[in-house]
Amino acid sequence: MSVLKPTHHLLRLSDILRPHGPIPISRSAWWSGVREGRYPQPVKLGPRTTCWKAEDIEAFIANPSAWGGGR
Repeated sequence: MSVLKPTHHLLRLSDILRPHGPIPISRSAWWSGVREGRYPQPVKLGPRTTCWKAEDIEAFIANPSAWGGGR
């Protein structure tokens, strides 16, 4: 019997931005940065559900300048 392990973890915006997440910017600033390519691109799960790959967010936190000069 094999144990299924998720290959990708997905994060919602509330998991990424403060007060619960590690990135201290507003929602509007985040979306502006996503549109400009400064922040990781989202994954759409449905018409009203947007997530980000946890590994993309971790990479962004480790090296923001690699994402086009993000904060």
